[in-house]
Amino acid sequence: MVRIKPFHGVRPPKELVKEVASRPYDVLSSAEAKIEAGEKSLLHIIKPEIDFVSAIDEHLPEVYQKAVDNYKLWKHNGWLVKEAKEKYYVYAQTMDGRTQYGLVACCHFDDYLNDKIKKHELTRKDKEEDRMKHVREQNANIEPVFFSYPAHKEIDVIVANVVKNNAPEYDFTAEDGFGHHFWCIEDDAVNKRISEIFATIPALYVADGHHRTAAAALVAQEKMNANPNHTGNEEYCYFLSVIFPDNQLEIIDYNRTVKDLNGLSAEQLLANLEQDFIVECKGEEIYKPNELHNFAMYLEGKWYSLTAKKGTYNDNDPIGVLDVTVLSNLVLDKQLGIKDLRTDKRVDFIGGIRGLGELKKRVDSGDMAVAFALYAVSMKQLIDIADTGNIMPPKTTWFEPKLRSGIVIHELE
Repeated sequence: MVRIKPFHGVRPPKELVKEVASRPYDVLSSAEAKIEAGEKSLLHIIKPEIDFVSAIDEHLPEVYQKAVDNYKLWKHNGWLVKEAKEKYYVYAQTMDGRTQYGLVACCHFDDYLNDKIKKHELTRKDKEEDRMKHVREQNANIEPVFFSYPAHKEIDVIVANVVKNNAPEYDFTAEDGFGHHFWCIEDDAVNKRISEIFATIPALYVADGHHRTAAAALVAQEKMNANPNHTGNEEYCYFLSVIFPDNQLEIIDYNRTVKDLNGLSAEQLLANLEQDFIVECKGEEIYKPNELHNFAMYLEGKWYSLTAKKGTYNDNDPIGVLDVTVLSNLVLDKQLGIKDLRTDKRVDFIGGIRGLGELKKRVDSGDMAVAFALYAVSMKQLIDIADTGNIMPPKTTWFEPKLRSGIVIHELE
């Protein structure tokens, strides 16, 4: 059963939220962030390297210090203000006419260490260390992590009542067209009940933000080890999250492009693929996979449907059933010689939010030789993998819209 708590949020005044809130640190390069950041943008805090005149290594001590200085300045200027009262919040996002409603809460690091907050991806130590430094130096979780929980009817009713009976504190559409809506839960009895309900929920699932989650837990451990009077109830034991019911989330496809054909001609590749797939030429019109184990391939100006033949995959294995596994085993490894998706520079990954036209563009430009589009992973597949202690292959899931950073922050003291 999981522990969550309300908290004293640090957040922008209503009239400034659109200026302060930003896209997350990991979806923008430093150059892109420098262009995108307005005067009050949180990007000055989460990507502080943009405030230096010339390009600078973002991992230098002076860059982390700049983040701290900027956070203090934002608070001094009143661009970020700390709430007097602990509370939960409702954060909703709208994309393509569909809205998903999450609870903003603080989760306990013990639940991550004890696998009650379940992960489905491996993390990299260098990225963990970078996020740890930001949390440690700021003494705050500046950006939330994106979790899911098994949908619960009473939570649904609570959230629906908050939304129905209260005007949103924030309600804006970002430059990417996604809507962001935010409510404060002021009723102490409601806040108490939310904590009680989550104490009956067996697990949370990391949707997006594995490195931020790991970093937050590691900083909490550091603080615990440095505190001889540690009780487990300290504010540093908790980290910022937005938790969505699993039945409201959709995972977007995460596609692959490859630089060369591993010495094969296009004709040889097509012939080889017929060993494991039913191959159909779809012509020049973009083709999108329509079911599990069906893939789209773009090669030399034409789209192909690849349907894996029975016996080439294992639907009873939570990893074997994944199309990223099928593609990796039967195409990327067997035909194109790509053994390790994490290290091989010949393969690149394109989030489905960019559309299949981006795959065509990359191949037509000559930058890539072939592209593959996959049918999106389901939330059930993600949960099955997390529950069985398995790890998904790299770049399997893409959640959209991303959480907006700077709508609310959690301080560790």
